[in-house]
Amino acid sequence: MWIIVAVIFGIIEALTLGLTTIWFAAGALVAMISALINLPFIVQILIFLISAGVFLYYTRPIAKEYLKIGATKTNVNSIIGKTGIVTKKILPYNTGQVKVSGQIWTAKSIDDKEIDENLEIEVVRVEGVKLIVKKIS
Repeated sequence: MWIIVAVIFGIIEALTLGLTTIWFAAGALVAMISALINLPFIVQILIFLISAGVFLYYTRPIAKEYLKIGATKTNVNSIIGKTGIVTKKILPYNTGQVKVSGQIWTAKSIDDKEIDENLEIEVVRVEGVKLIVKKIS
C-alpha cells in the first residue's frame, strides 16, 4: 500500500513540479519500511506523517534554493531609469498610465503628486506590475 501512495505522490509531483508532494512520497517510503518490520498500521501512519513533515520542513528550503524552483526571472528591473511619457494623468495618491519603451504601464508618482498627460517621466522603481515614476523637470 505504501508503494502505491509513494507512486501517487511521485506522479503528482511530476505533474505539478511544485517540490512539495515529493516529500510525502519519501515519507511513504519510510512508512513502507515500517510496514516491512510489521509495525502496527497506526504507527505506520504516524511515521509517514512525521517523516514527510520532517523532510518537507528541513529539505524543501535547501532544495528550493539550490534548484531555483518557483523563481521566474524577468527583465522588468531593466526598465528602471528609463524615461517615458504620461498617457493618462497621474492623480495624487492614485495611478495613471505611462508609455515606456513602447509599452503602456500603470504608474504612480513617487511623491504622490499630480503629473499631467504628455509630460516626460523617469522610472524610479517597479512595485509588482506598477511603475513608480518621477516627473522630469
